[in-house]
Amino acid sequence: SLYVSEYFSQSAQKLSFYSWYGNAKLFHFHVPEDTVLLRWLLQASRGKGPECTSMEITVHFRHGAPPVINPLGTGFPANATVRPSYSISITLSSAAQNTTFVNVTTPAAGDWFIAAHLPEAAGRIEVKGFSTPCPYMFQADMFVLRLTDMPVLEPGVPTPHTVVSPAKPLHVKVFVPKHAAGMRFQLRSCLTSDQKACAVRVVLGSITLPQSFQKTLSCTGSANCSLALDSPPWEKWLQIMVESLGTANASVSVEMLASFTVCRPGSASSFLNFISLNQSQAGARPGTTGAAGSSAQAAGEAPRNTSGQRSSCLQSQPVVREDLDVVSVRYRLLNGPGVPVNSLSPTLLLLNLNTGMDSGGSLVVSLLLNKTSVSLANATVVGCVSAASPVLSLNATRNCSTAFSQGYPLRVSTASAEAMLIVLYPQTDDWFLSLQLLCPKGQGECPSAEAKVTVFAYLTPCFNDCGPYGQCSLLRRHGYLYAACSCKAGWGGWSCTDDTKAQSIGAQNLAALLLTLSNLMFLPAIAVAVYRYYLVEASVYTYTMFFSTFYHACDQPGVAVLCIMDYDTLQYCDFLGSVVSIWVTILCMARVKKILKYVLFILGTLLIAMSLQLDRRGVWNMMGPCLFALVIMIAAWVHHGTKRRHCYPSSWKRWVFYLLPGITLAFIAISVYAFMETNENYYYTHSIWHVLVACSVAFLLPPRDKHKEPWAWSKKLTCRYQICQNDREELYAVT
Repeated sequence: SLYVSEYFSQSAQKLSFYSWYGNAKLFHFHVPEDTVLLRWLLQASRGKGPECTSMEITVHFRHGAPPVINPLGTGFPANATVRPSYSISITLSSAAQNTTFVNVTTPAAGDWFIAAHLPEAAGRIEVKGFSTPCPYMFQADMFVLRLTDMPVLEPGVPTPHTVVSPAKPLHVKVFVPKHAAGMRFQLRSCLTSDQKACAVRVVLGSITLPQSFQKTLSCTGSANCSLALDSPPWEKWLQIMVESLGTANASVSVEMLASFTVCRPGSASSFLNFISLNQSQAGARPGTTGAAGSSAQAAGEAPRNTSGQRSSCLQSQPVVREDLDVVSVRYRLLNGPGVPVNSLSPTLLLLNLNTGMDSGGSLVVSLLLNKTSVSLANATVVGCVSAASPVLSLNATRNCSTAFSQGYPLRVSTASAEAMLIVLYPQTDDWFLSLQLLCPKGQGECPSAEAKVTVFAYLTPCFNDCGPYGQCSLLRRHGYLYAACSCKAGWGGWSCTDDTKAQSIGAQNLAALLLTLSNLMFLPAIAVAVYRYYLVEASVYTYTMFFSTFYHACDQPGVAVLCIMDYDTLQYCDFLGSVVSIWVTILCMARVKKILKYVLFILGTLLIAMSLQLDRRGVWNMMGPCLFALVIMIAAWVHHGTKRRHCYPSSWKRWVFYLLPGITLAFIAISVYAFMETNENYYYTHSIWHVLVACSVAFLLPPRDKHKEPWAWSKKLTCRYQICQNDREELYAVT
């Protein structure tokens, strides 16, 4: 046999600490057909700075869809099926780089996904620029070894083959046709070249992580051995590997035979289904009359003709896939949502999820039993949702499993008429819903019984749109799109349904009141500015107070939310007002000439607006204007001091009662903002930041100019008698 090796690589990604699924870095690969060996090369590295410490990286693998992971141990939504992912840990200790290999023999062809992340995030809010996080990089490369001329087994035709040596197993494949109810594999006429007892091991199927359902058959001697499989995967190549367990130099010759049992479906004819589809699509068009209506009636009556259906092994219901949006699909039954279910043969619905772009959402299947349609009181309708092939023996085994996969069971009865199933990140494949009526023992009229079940099936990016305490985010890795929930207000879980650490409504209201009402501490600063004739500064403080209040009212994660305009606009105005308030306060303290002060006001505001548009959360957007304004203030104070030949400001009371308290409050506010804020205490620490900044502004504003009189509203009113003073100057002539 001719082996071909191929290499696939993707660019390295910077890892993040885990707080939600968006922190996991996803790698998407495609394994070609006839692959006999898959090897992952996982490379992890870290920076060389002192902030870099030992770290454990968790890597998850899955075939067909992104891995469903739960590093935080939170809950999943009710009715969701969760199967743990296959994962390994890579430790970066003293070495700055780690290389790990993962081998998978006879892997399943198709999409494979790898997700990598760091441990749980600490929760501290880091200001961009104050600290330098350690970079942890991860890269995944894929090597595959595949056969270019893998032998093919013809169904029903015995084929001789030879296993050359135990080191070189034999690989063959057989194509499973559609509607195959069972497969029987036989190995016979086993002979060795050294005339010893024949011992071989046969492995059917491919490995699919996290769970593998390969079937193993051990054959010894010349006797025939066989293996029967129920519900093999439809319209797929099934790989078979034969290994010799004998001596190293002995070859083994065997004869293999694969045969299938085909299930004949019974349903309305394809012609009637086609007419029904055309009529349903043309129903909204004006002028549709006559023939379309009669055709629809004929198509609707077709399922009621059960004489032909009772002799078939399954009843197929036509389903139309309707694409709504990205990772959003609705399945529509042509014969209506009510599906007839009997006890003789299962009713089958095909849910197409094989486009390659459907595995990034959640598949939701809901069943509703019409109690009036069930003729037997204790009858139960069982269902099974499975991938690749349907379950066709629900009445016999009551087990929701196929040859190489485990399905998801559903059950409705007169006592419990509703059932729902949520499949998180369904694998790329054809999915099937099998329904069958189970009757209690001793019910003679069971063969003629029938039940009506309403079926709703759809694919959604996030189940229930992540609820009221979550946000559904669409993530992208190259051209692949997938969705995940980002939770708020202490809620957690895959769909933000875990309320273990959730905030109560009272705590949410308290947090909203703290973050909004703490901005009212700007009122003393505004009053001081107006009293001292700093009207421009007072206007800036009023602007900051207004937008900071309503930004935090809109930024609340819970139910206490009020947005008077777009969130992004409120955030930008809040950041702009905060930085400009610091800018104008320091320039006001410099006591420069008015014309120069106002020029600096306008020019600085324009530059700050530009820098915030470039990087809104950068620390230098705040520190840069502050430092530049401090340089101007110190230069102006030095100029005033040298001109007056004494320290400026000259009053010790000004230093003790105003400047030193204001500077102390400002330094405490910066320390709280930069080093103490976390996700848990944000509501309190950020409110303290508001209070400290507003109070420091009130202390730092300089006194009014000496020639300015205080506000005296009685002197500003002219609607009364006044004693006028003659200020005319007398001119004296010198003779």
